[in-house]
Amino acid sequence: MSSDPWGRVDETGTVYVRTADGEKVVGSWQAGSPDEALAYFERKYEGLVVEIGLLEKRVRTTDLSSKDAMAAIDHLREQVDAHHAVGDLDALRGRLDKLVELVEARREERKAQRARQSEEARQAKEALVVEAEELAQSDQWRAAGERLRALVDTWKGLPRLDRKSDDELWHRFSHARSAFSKRRKQHFAQLDAQREDARRIKEQLVAEAEALSGSTDWGPTAARYRDLMAQWKAAGRAQREHEEELWNRFRGAQDVFFAARSSVFAERDAEQAENLKLKEELAGEAEKLLPITDLKAARAAFRAINERWEAIGHVPRDARPKVEGRMHTVERAIQEAEEAEWRRTNPEARARAAGLTGQLQAAVDKLKGQIEQARVQGNTAKAEKLERELEGRQALLDQALKGLQEFGG
Repeated sequence: MSSDPWGRVDETGTVYVRTADGEKVVGSWQAGSPDEALAYFERKYEGLVVEIGLLEKRVRTTDLSSKDAMAAIDHLREQVDAHHAVGDLDALRGRLDKLVELVEARREERKAQRARQSEEARQAKEALVVEAEELAQSDQWRAAGERLRALVDTWKGLPRLDRKSDDELWHRFSHARSAFSKRRKQHFAQLDAQREDARRIKEQLVAEAEALSGSTDWGPTAARYRDLMAQWKAAGRAQREHEEELWNRFRGAQDVFFAARSSVFAERDAEQAENLKLKEELAGEAEKLLPITDLKAARAAFRAINERWEAIGHVPRDARPKVEGRMHTVERAIQEAEEAEWRRTNPEARARAAGLTGQLQAAVDKLKGQIEQARVQGNTAKAEKLERELEGRQALLDQALKGLQEFGG
């Protein structure tokens, strides 16, 4: 009979292992000595120790699933419970029990982690849905479309939720994308229609612009071109493939007209500049008639100068007021001299002036007498009132006397 702390072999070759529940039969050994039997079953025990150690390491350091870990534990437990090894089987059961606790703890931890990840994924997907629903109302077609495509890629990278939640959120997300696509399609369809209308309008404008390009009716045609340009801008843009061609034709027609007008206006401007030079010389000649000492000679000379003036064509618009103003100054001086001469030689006017002067002189003399009388009587207030009236009458008399002098009286 042979034994060690954990097992023994009896005289019949039966091998036993000691456990907390008493001895358990390990097996029968007939091939050799009892020591060899114990050594064999001890090696089997060591094998279990190694397997359990490897499993513990896998559980602690790898992502071994709980299901696979529990299957491995159960397999090892069956071997331990079969008592086909000699050693501290109770210690192995304890290690397996602790390993079960570790696997279950890891399972709960992973469950909590999956719950956290699921909640994070749910929040992330809800945020994507909210943003997609906001983008569905956007009119920034390119930017919003690109962002929605990026949101789809982000969605695909997130974990799935429970089927109901995931389907509900995806339905909202998909609906927002569809709503945006529908609005964008409607917008561009309307835009295409507007651009087609713009193309038809601009073709009509081009046709009229080309018809006007040979006109020599400068003012009205230039005004019409301005109207056409305003209509062109109001029409909006045509399709890209038509817009540039139509604009080149429209602009080209205008260029033909305005180039011709500029050529004509350049010739006119040169002629008017020469006319201005001639009229400035005539204005200088007329100004030499001032001051007027011989009205008859001045009138004849100015008439001759004015005839030459009228024979000269137009001058530049911005120079016209100044040069014409110089001639008008001389003309007014002659007119004023004529009026003065007329007043001086008009008997009726002279008589009226003399009569008025006489009446005013009589009134002034009368007032002076009344003032003298009021002072003698000591009526100072009346005298002062009459003096104020005298001042007004004296002023009228002085003016009348001056007018009478113009008549040589």
